[in-house]
Amino acid sequence: MDDKIDRLKEIVVNSKQLVAFTGAGLSAESGIPTYRGTNGIWSKYDPAKYANVQYFLKDPSYYWRFFRDVRYPSLKQAQPSAAHYVLVELEKRGILTLVISQNIDGLHQMAGQSKVCELHGNSRQMKCMDCRNAFSMDKVYKQLEKELPPHCSCGGLLRPNVVFFGESLPQEALMEAWEAVEECDTFLVVGSSLVVYPAAQIPVRAKENGASLVIVNIDETPLDPMADLVIHKSASEVLSPIV
Repeated sequence: MDDKIDRLKEIVVNSKQLVAFTGAGLSAESGIPTYRGTNGIWSKYDPAKYANVQYFLKDPSYYWRFFRDVRYPSLKQAQPSAAHYVLVELEKRGILTLVISQNIDGLHQMAGQSKVCELHGNSRQMKCMDCRNAFSMDKVYKQLEKELPPHCSCGGLLRPNVVFFGESLPQEALMEAWEAVEECDTFLVVGSSLVVYPAAQIPVRAKENGASLVIVNIDETPLDPMADLVIHKSASEVLSPIV
């Protein structure tokens, strides 16, 4: 383990443009439930309902009950982990150029990360499907006490600013991610299972472009065989010694 940490330090120190790619495993350290696995959200709530855009349009109350009872309480309690702050420090030192995140919890920004590309949106933000006005999650949560599903003053239905199943990833975020991959010399995966596409194709492109690929994840991933370094430990345990 120590040898792998030393190898990671060496890679990071020699990086001129490091890009981090984060997933649910990182947020799990902050108390945000993961989706997959024995205790994942999907074992208790049907993703075909709360995470599917067609079902949301059919019955938005299902998602908003999930948000009220599960998502909002977990977001209010969650705090950035040590690993989040390591990534912030790497940015301050001019090593980390961008965090590409699959997470929708906003913990990177809470920790002080300024360069974050959110592939799947941010569940702390809401918007009206008609007039596009933005709302904070706190305001919408209070509104849910009186109205479910919640609506804008214009009458439009509110929705989370996230990518549902059945929707395309935001083109602006994808373009930012691809551009960062073209320029980076190290691609650091932290806490991602690397099974969700097209996002999981991003580290593949980085490796193909000649970047060193490092994967830090508790469980094995499909891309482990092509990585230059793989560490199956928690993100904070691995990243904390770096700085």
